[in-house]
Amino acid sequence: MNEGGVAIATDRKRLSAFLSGFRGTARADLGRSLAASAATGLLIIAQAFLVARIIDAVLFRREALSAHVFELAALVCAILLRFGAVWASEHFGFAAAAKVMRALRARLLDRVEAIGPVGLAEARTGELVAALAEGVRAVEPYYSRYIPASVLAVMLPVAVLVAVFPFDWVSGLILLATAPFIPIFMILIGKGTEALNQKQWRRLARMSGHLLDAVQGLATLKAFNAADRMVAEVAAVADDYRRDTMAVLRVAFLSSAVLEFFATVSIALIAIFIGFRLLWGEMAFFPGLFVLLLAPEFYAPLRAMGTAYHARMEAIGAAERLVALEEMPALAESGGSAPTPGPEAISIRFENVSLTFPDGRVALEDVSFSVDPRETVALVGPSGAGKSSILNLVLGFVRPTAGRVLVNGVPLAELDIAAVRRRMAYVPQRPRLFAGSLAANIAPGEAAPDPARLARAVADAGLADVVADLPGGLAAYVGESGAGLSGGQAHRLAVARAFYRAAPLVVLDEPTAHLDRESEAAVQAALSRLLAGRTGLVAAHRLASVADADRIIVLARGRIVAEGTPADLLRHGVRDGDLVPDLASTIGEAEAAR
Repeated sequence: MNEGGVAIATDRKRLSAFLSGFRGTARADLGRSLAASAATGLLIIAQAFLVARIIDAVLFRREALSAHVFELAALVCAILLRFGAVWASEHFGFAAAAKVMRALRARLLDRVEAIGPVGLAEARTGELVAALAEGVRAVEPYYSRYIPASVLAVMLPVAVLVAVFPFDWVSGLILLATAPFIPIFMILIGKGTEALNQKQWRRLARMSGHLLDAVQGLATLKAFNAADRMVAEVAAVADDYRRDTMAVLRVAFLSSAVLEFFATVSIALIAIFIGFRLLWGEMAFFPGLFVLLLAPEFYAPLRAMGTAYHARMEAIGAAERLVALEEMPALAESGGSAPTPGPEAISIRFENVSLTFPDGRVALEDVSFSVDPRETVALVGPSGAGKSSILNLVLGFVRPTAGRVLVNGVPLAELDIAAVRRRMAYVPQRPRLFAGSLAANIAPGEAAPDPARLARAVADAGLADVVADLPGGLAAYVGESGAGLSGGQAHRLAVARAFYRAAPLVVLDEPTAHLDRESEAAVQAALSRLLAGRTGLVAAHRLASVADADRIIVLARGRIVAEGTPADLLRHGVRDGDLVPDLASTIGEAEAAR
């Protein structure tokens, strides 16, 4: 086998191992499903035996039907038990699949949390949603159909052979000789199907991402008269997916036709041999009928396995995306179990912190500074200087590759990260607002927000007039990403969210960026009220955003190049307006002084 073939085989084994790794989650239900499948096989043989015995006795030996009441009752019981076993096999198979899907989805969501917002920033949302939704659903037939069918495909033919050989060794040999053709052709066809399924899933992920990007950027597309072109691109991607799907279906129908052909020819061959021997008087009617009744049942699980094998191929194709998600590096801080000391105030200290991303990009290099309780420290610098990286480290969205981040003197890696975040209020550059009421956006995750706290948060954020003018007040509906609100109102809504949190640590990531002067002034006034009496860490571009800060830290290329009060930096030549254009001289003077 060439290197490409070895790689494909290794990848297939890795994906199969991933899918099979969840069997322990549903071991009990899966065991019941397999036991029911085994019982189905035994009941099929018993049913065929009883049917052959009754027909032989009544039609050929001229015995009264009343003399075989016991056999008739046993046949009825066997039929009912067979239906019950089939139902139980499917029921427990679906139950096992449901447990696996829940476990898989929980594991993937935990992985998404471990990867963190920074790690997922480069991933396309549509592809991620396709993996978590369609990918997980594609695993269901693997457990509900493929695993029970694979067990039945092995167990029932063996049981049939054991039952047939004592009655007719010729038919047994025919069954034994023709049986391998079905799995052989199934495997040969399956190799092509696997590649097509993986291609189909990759196309689905791309289509999902493409469509979501188009919907999210609809305003931009309309503004640039590019909507028609995007519609054409989405249509082309959808048509490619349709072609891939039809290619998979063609192979599926071809494989089913091949399996049916071999099974039909084999059954016909057995019928011919039995018919001639019955005609020549070389075989009794009972064994001949018994074998003929079992012959279709011998091939039935093998034919069913062909259909179930496509479920496996689809699951393998989906597993490729799931494994890719699992193999993304976990950047977020997982934390420990230690409680955060000091409930009233928060202090932050960076000790020789460096941050290098998996792609080799250096975000921070040997950064050390501290933020005292109830002190506001501003981070300024050009884009890419490391401001957002520092905030992400404090929030636990990434963990340092060297050095330590301490909260109240305890390394963040040792603290309960969820408890630490409950004591943080975060206002990002582009606030994430969800479709729902104003109240739900101010207190996300709370089923019944406190009305008094909501009213105070709205007033402190300067939103009282806006809320009063909206129909329904706090119950007014806000569209996805703040649709229906202006940019300034959306930012003040995010500030109201921080006020409602009433956390001792406030993290602000350029909260007044992209705002006009009037909106900036309103938001800045709200932020000044928010920071009063709290520990604040602010990343900003404008001097107005950091004029009230206790200290300013100037960053460049992932290093601290200057630090001091606003007055100190003003003496270095920073004037009103944007900080970024004036930083070159400030940084140059600071580096020269060092």
